Amino acid sequence: MSLGLVGILLGLGLLVWLSFRGWSVLVLAPVAAMIAAAAAAEPLLANWTITFMGAAAGFILQFFPLFLLGALFGKLMEDSGSVTAIARWMTERLGAKRAVLAVVLAGTAVTYGGVSLFVAFFVLVPMGQALFRAADIPNRLMPAAIALGTMTFTMSSLPGTPAIQNAIPMPFFGTTPFAAPGLGIVASAVMLAFGLWWLARAEHAARRAGEGFGVALPAPETAAGDPPYRERATTASAFDPAEIHRGHKSAEAPGAFVAALPLIVVVAVNLVASLLVLPRLDLDFLWSERWGGAGAASVTGVWSVLLALVIAIVTLVALNRRRLPALRDTVDAGATASVLPVLSVAS
Repeated sequence: MSLGLVGILLGLGLLVWLSFRGWSVLVLAPVAAMIAAAAAAEPLLANWTITFMGAAAGFILQFFPLFLLGALFGKLMEDSGSVTAIARWMTERLGAKRAVLAVVLAGTAVTYGGVSLFVAFFVLVPMGQALFRAADIPNRLMPAAIALGTMTFTMSSLPGTPAIQNAIPMPFFGTTPFAAPGLGIVASAVMLAFGLWWLARAEHAARRAGEGFGVALPAPETAAGDPPYRERATTASAFDPAEIHRGHKSAEAPGAFVAALPLIVVVAVNLVASLLVLPRLDLDFLWSERWGGAGAASVTGVWSVLLALVIAIVTLVALNRRRLPALRDTVDAGATASVLPVLSVAS
């Protein structure tokens, strides 16, 4: 094994170990890069200021619009009461007898439509706890139920998901958000089925042991101010939890259809733009050095998600304008919430 590879593994291991202990990725990432460069006998300052910073800047160049619009859309959905309305409708329809499924599907619905998993978590916890308490299901299973609906197949494999994890490969492989739909659906079904099986197994085991709801989890807003929690959230999500308290939440939630319509718009526009509209446009000018010289395949996937989010945001504001009395504050909070995540992920 070469010293360069040893340096890469050592730097990566240090990055993972210290980040889980609350150290900032903004500091750890360049340190890890310097360890790898030192092991390969490469010039350290050149690697830091040119190689590392050039790559981080390139990531921000490509993906900051997605982080910005994604965080803005999520904050608007939250402050308008739309996320709450969707989660409440889902839980009311399925009820306490299907509490686990209700929490999973509510998380699936909002995150597949483009809402940040942190915003979804903030809304789902109190509703999910009420269901779990009514069904006497151990509260310790709540994080797993929310994670299954928000952080697994809707983040990585369900075709068309606007999550950044689906968007990052598109410029490199020239794909759309709906690439490999068959494989994506199969993978999503496997994740969902296995996750529901595990949760059902854990629930039955707890009932046999006589375990009930137990102690309520701390409110998400309490954890949002914890620095290590914030670091981990901004590295894994496109929303800074510190901004969740800003803005002005509507006291009145919209109806279920009005709440869900922006999510439907995201999926529909994403599909139409990526498969029908953008492929028919003359985008040969993108081969010019002025526009990067990489051609249409490197940008159309990201563009389709951007178009979907822009139209969904306009739709959301138009439908919920009176529920957004402090629109500027909400927009400011959403925009600010995108900055630390894009810097952390880029690093």
